[in-house]
Amino acid sequence: MSIIIECDELADRLNDDDIIIIDLCNKSIWQQVHIPGAVHIDYPMITHIEKPAMGLLPDATNFSRLLASIGVNNDSYIVAYDDEGGGKASRLLWTLDAFGFHNYSLLNGGLMAWTNEGWPLDKELSMPKSGDFKISGELTSAVSDRKSVLANLDNEQVQLLDARSQAEYTGEKKFAARAGHIPGAINLDWMNIMDPCHHGRLKPVDELKQILSERGFSNNKHITCYCHTHHRSALSFIMLKSLGYKDVSGYPGSWSDWGNTNETPIE
Repeated sequence: MSIIIECDELADRLNDDDIIIIDLCNKSIWQQVHIPGAVHIDYPMITHIEKPAMGLLPDATNFSRLLASIGVNNDSYIVAYDDEGGGKASRLLWTLDAFGFHNYSLLNGGLMAWTNEGWPLDKELSMPKSGDFKISGELTSAVSDRKSVLANLDNEQVQLLDARSQAEYTGEKKFAARAGHIPGAINLDWMNIMDPCHHGRLKPVDELKQILSERGFSNNKHITCYCHTHHRSALSFIMLKSLGYKDVSGYPGSWSDWGNTNETPIE
C-alpha cells in the first residue's frame, strides 16, 4: 500500500490479518463508533513532555509495549486515522518512521471521510490479542532536534517548513516564552494542505506540488517540518513523503522547545 490510502482500498482489506487499524480519535468517539476492527490509542501516550517542551519522542521501550499491547507485531502493517484531518494519526506514523518502522499508511480523510461516504462502522469494543512489536530505540534521519536545526540555519541545502498558522509564524500569536519563527523557515499552514470540500482529505497531488513549488520547497533539499509540538507538522511530513520527497524530518518539541529557549535565534 502507498503512504496515503483511500477509504475504498482499506474497505477491501478490512479482513487482512496482517493489517492493524489504529484509531487516534478522541476515546469517547471510538467508544461510540469506529472503523471495524480498529484498536484505539490515546494521543498523549505516543508523546513525551518535559515542560516547557511538549510533543517530544516517547521512550522506545514504552512505545514498543504500547503497540504490542494492541496486537502489533514487527511484520504488521499499520493504517492510522483520526477525526481531525490527520495530525494525530500522522504523528503516530512519523514516530514509527523515527524508530525505523516503515510499514504504514495514513487513511486519507480519516473518520470524517469514512463516515460521510457510507463505509461500514462498528460499535463493538473488542480486546486485541497481544503482539510482539519491539524497536531498538535508534533514531533515523526522520528526526531533527534543536542542535541539528541550529547547525543548519545557514545551510542552503536545508529548508524549514513551519506548519503553524500565519499569526503564530509572524509572532502575532504567542504560545511560548518568545514568539516568531525559526530564521529562514517557510510558512505552510497545515490547514492549507487539507481539502475541506472532500471530507478533510489532503488536497490533490498536483495542487500540493504547486503549493510547495510556489513556496520554494525543493525535493533536492532536506526539509525539516515543525509546528508547536510536531503535531500539525507531522501531517506535513507524511504529505511530503507521499509526494516522493525522500529527505524529510520532523522536529519533536518544535516551537515549544525553540521558543522557550533563550539561546535560539528567532525572526
